Amino acid sequence: MHPILFTWNLPEWLTSTLTFLPETISPKTYGTLIALGILASWIYGTRAAAKFGVKKDTVTDMFLWLIISSFLGGKFFFYLEEPSRYFVDGNWYKNIGNGFVFYGSMIFAFPTLWWFFKKKKIPGLKMLDVIAVGGALVHMFGRLGCFMAGCCHGVESHSWLAVTFTNPACSARPLDTPLYPTQLFSVSMLIIILIVLFIVKSRKKFDGQLFPIYLMLYAIGRSIIEEFRGDEARGFIMDGWLSHSQFISIFIFAGAAFFYYYLNKRSAKSASSTSAPKD
Repeated sequence: MHPILFTWNLPEWLTSTLTFLPETISPKTYGTLIALGILASWIYGTRAAAKFGVKKDTVTDMFLWLIISSFLGGKFFFYLEEPSRYFVDGNWYKNIGNGFVFYGSMIFAFPTLWWFFKKKKIPGLKMLDVIAVGGALVHMFGRLGCFMAGCCHGVESHSWLAVTFTNPACSARPLDTPLYPTQLFSVSMLIIILIVLFIVKSRKKFDGQLFPIYLMLYAIGRSIIEEFRGDEARGFIMDGWLSHSQFISIFIFAGAAFFYYYLNKRSAKSASSTSAPKD
């Protein structure tokens, strides 16, 4: 599609004066959309967290830690898809800004959040509900970036849904071949998840309810979309019929379902104890 947002040739007088500047500036669409997603998530997060007393500076610090941990986790799991290419051959530093695995980012973000909540004494369950919406926002923008960059594409298809990538600079392969736009499938899924989260939020029964719902819905949707993915490098297990992401989705769904059950049961128990008549 459009992996480069635009190309701007800097004036010659400027580059000759400030020699450290490049002659052209060509921001990548993927990174730009990720930045917009982070901004949208931060705006939502600061406003939502303020309702239960968490300051904007605290939310900003949390976002910085999340960005760092998500970057490291997403990149580490990306390297694990082809360990011989990046670890054995010593090419880990190549493509440092491209290629991430969402589940890797999520797995690294969990302990970071737990540590931050403890350090700042933040109401963790309330903040997890904020993160559920904010995370879906960032992820939605990120998948739009994937579509523009051509990564995370689908298998060849000749249906009306197919999209043909022609730009040699994009990551889609093969070029000039109609492929399922699985990136847009993910965007649509995340929009649906956001709608569900806001509906549940309006009638929320207990703190922390949104977060496991987000994880469960994403795990289901991701497993379905994986069936249409065509980028084989992401890896398969069990004789090629179950991708790494589908395998991880099983555990994500199970963990989120248990977490939801536990919180719901605890909430019901607390409600019954407070409503019970006193002697």
